[in-house]
Amino acid sequence: MAESTARLRSLLRDELGECCEADVEQRLEELDGLADAAFADDAARPVFAVLGNETRYRLVRALAVADDELCVCELDPFVDVSESAVSHALSDLVDAGLVTRRKDGNWRYYTATDLAETLLETADREVRAE
Repeated sequence: MAESTARLRSLLRDELGECCEADVEQRLEELDGLADAAFADDAARPVFAVLGNETRYRLVRALAVADDELCVCELDPFVDVSESAVSHALSDLVDAGLVTRRKDGNWRYYTATDLAETLLETADREVRAE
């Protein structure tokens, strides 16, 4: 904290031409308010946390471009993990609202949700625009 406060003090000095402890305290209070606002309704956090894993990302990506629902055994070739790990990753994606699951006897079929497709399309469009 001391180093971050020192860096903040240096930034304020550059911006204001001078800096005192009251300036630092005021800015820290403003930043606390910003943090409260940023994380007050952090409903999207699970979605982004789930996508941070390579296996889950590859699975949702494959499901998003698939023309139809896919079974776990059909998703195995997309990732280099066990079928059990694929099932666990898919469960995480279902919990995050990125994938839906349908059970048919012994088989479970998965599809990407509109949310997943929208997130991926938006990210792709933004990356291509840069």
